[in-house]
Amino acid sequence: MSIREEMMSGRLYDASSGELLAELYRAQELCQEYNALRITDFEGRAALLDKLLPHKGSGLTIVPPFFCDYGSNLEFGDNVFINGYCVFLDEAKITIGSNVFIAPQCGFYTAGHPLDKDLRRQKLEYSLPITIGDDVWIGGMVCVMPGVTIGSGSVIAGGSVVVKDIPPGVLAAGNPCRVVRPLAPGDRDRYVR
Repeated sequence: MSIREEMMSGRLYDASSGELLAELYRAQELCQEYNALRITDFEGRAALLDKLLPHKGSGLTIVPPFFCDYGSNLEFGDNVFINGYCVFLDEAKITIGSNVFIAPQCGFYTAGHPLDKDLRRQKLEYSLPITIGDDVWIGGMVCVMPGVTIGSGSVIAGGSVVVKDIPPGVLAAGNPCRVVRPLAPGDRDRYVR
C-alpha cells in the first residue's frame, strides 16, 4: 500500500513522507498564487483553480484567501460558494454537494492525531472523509471535524463545532453541534411576504 493509500484509508500514516510533502507544497503554492491575484482577475483565478481542484462542478466561487492541503482530495458539486478565509485539510476526501453556501472562516478538517503522545512524536496522523450534502448552508466560523456527514438541506449555525453526523433538513448549532429543530415550510414565510 502506498503512503497516499494509507493516508486515504483512515489508518495511521507518516505525514512527513516525501511523496506527500511534494503534493502538499504544490497545493500550498497554488493557494498562495490564487490568494495573491487581484479579485477581478477572473481568468487567472479560474486557471489556478483548474490546476488546484480537478474535481469541481460549474459555478464554483471561492473568495480568497483560500487554503487547502492537497486540492486533489476535494470534490465540489455545481454552484458552490465559499467565502474568504476557509481552510480545507483534505488528507481524506472532502465531498461538497451542489448549491452549498459556506460562510467565512470555516474549517473542514479530515486529519487527526493519535491521543497517545508517543505516536504523535512519530508524526503519525490519520484522516477520515467529510461529506456535505446538497443545498447546505454553513454559517461563519464553523469547524467540521474528521468523519462527519452533513445531510442535504441542513443549516449549520455560525460558530458550531460539528463532531457527529447531522441529518438532512435540520437546523443544527452549538459546540458540540446538535440538532435544534427540523426545517419546515414555515421557515420560508419569515423572508417572503
